[in-house]
Amino acid sequence: MKRRFIFYGKKLLSFTASIFILSVLVFCIARLAPGDPLASYYGTRVEKMSVEEREKAMERLGLNEPLAMQYGKWLGHAVQGDFGISYKYKQDVMEVIGARVGNTLLLGGLGFVCLFVLALLLGFFCAYCADCFADRVICMLGTAVSVIPEFWLSLLLIFIFSVSLRLLPSSGAYTLGEGGGFSDRLLHLILPLCAVILGHLWYYAYLVRNRLLEEMRADYVLLVRAKGLDRRAVLLGHCLKNVLPTYLGIMAISVPHVLGGTYIVETVFSYPGIGTLVYESARYKDYNLLMVLALLSGIVVIFSSRIGQAVGERFDPRVTAAGTGRESMQGWGG
Repeated sequence: MKRRFIFYGKKLLSFTASIFILSVLVFCIARLAPGDPLASYYGTRVEKMSVEEREKAMERLGLNEPLAMQYGKWLGHAVQGDFGISYKYKQDVMEVIGARVGNTLLLGGLGFVCLFVLALLLGFFCAYCADCFADRVICMLGTAVSVIPEFWLSLLLIFIFSVSLRLLPSSGAYTLGEGGGFSDRLLHLILPLCAVILGHLWYYAYLVRNRLLEEMRADYVLLVRAKGLDRRAVLLGHCLKNVLPTYLGIMAISVPHVLGGTYIVETVFSYPGIGTLVYESARYKDYNLLMVLALLSGIVVIFSSRIGQAVGERFDPRVTAAGTGRESMQGWGG
């Protein structure tokens, strides 16, 4: 019980320290970057302000104090749950994020689930048809699509399906003035979802394909094949079962990768989600909003890496054995 308490205490301390360091870096870099935060709050009126008016505006927003003092005040309020107001939207930061986070969860969550299933199915199919014509074609097409950046792939989809064919909407989460019904939201979700999936699909499908082919070359597979089982039965009944724990760990770690792609896709499609807010907050020097968004993204990255590690330790005995070996060596060394 004591060891478990110490173990989780170290994990919590490491997590807290990581978030603290991230907050300091984002706070300093954002304020040292070129730009005028007053333009975000006052708009075009800032161009007509006198020197005295600018100083009063900076004092009102707390931007005329030393950087360390600004951070101390922000941290003190943040610990109490007060993250300030958004300079651009003139609302509480959490209210602005709360109005957008549902769209990102829908796009990113649905994209992650589809990516998880499709990559597994595609990787299995390519392993089953290894070195045949279908496998070669899929490998070439997958490699070609995977090297296209998300923003360029999004623009390509817009050009084909929105501009040329006029089949799907090119931006937004719903049509303005129509209430955002289910069918309307679904139409607006198709192209961003395709961009999120296609940008990452082959990378993970290729990992599954290669891991399955490695398993097919293992000694136990030769024994199973000698009993008369065909290739499909061996892949499904034996190889896939051994590959799934590794795949689950990889997909848990890949959450930040998919999330970053979702942010880019949202920006290109003007999709009202967290990705668009990140771009706007960085562009308009909306410091309070940028801080919370950076911290939330950092928490997702750190938490998903911890989940991936836990999955590996839970399902793969080799990870646990390696960790135990390291602890033993450290004990002997001490």
